[in-house]
Amino acid sequence: MQPGLIDAARSTGRGIVFLTPHLGCFEVTAQGYAARFGRITVLYRPARKAWLRELVATARVREHLAAAPTTLAGVKQMLKALQAGEAVGLLHDQVPPQGLGVWAPFFGQPAYTMTLSARLAQQTGATVLLAWGERLPWGRGYRVHLRACSGELPRDPAQAAAQVNREMESLIRECPSQYLWGYARYKQPRGAA
Repeated sequence: MQPGLIDAARSTGRGIVFLTPHLGCFEVTAQGYAARFGRITVLYRPARKAWLRELVATARVREHLAAAPTTLAGVKQMLKALQAGEAVGLLHDQVPPQGLGVWAPFFGQPAYTMTLSARLAQQTGATVLLAWGERLPWGRGYRVHLRACSGELPRDPAQAAAQVNREMESLIRECPSQYLWGYARYKQPRGAA
């Protein structure tokens, strides 16, 4: 983990939005931040099966690590955290429900892409950092990689989504063998015709 980027972002007092794709061990990035820097709230999609929902939810929560469901209440929880100068984390390549995203290029193909990450940063003035947790060979642990966002996100949702998708592509190109290519990134959102 590169504390310089995080320290600079924390010094603004405006919060941090960490964005990561389904790359490497993405859950270790939030755990590493929580262990070293303090409170972070991560967005997660609750399991569809009731018996698994509680198990997954409790397994993700750790000291200084809060989990916010992909609901309106979860988004409010993330906004509140950012307004308090805390950090939040999102898997930006998660396909949002119909009406909560835009179509933007991802590796040359149109992909329904969330607009939440850009809206959170723009509404709160939070710093956007890109992160991914590399799985080291032979079970030697993880290395967290951080990057600053290449520039301020445009106000236009489609342009912002396209920029963040390019950022995610850049991270994935660093270690394509650890991207979850089986994730249905190009699927139609629920409720789409």
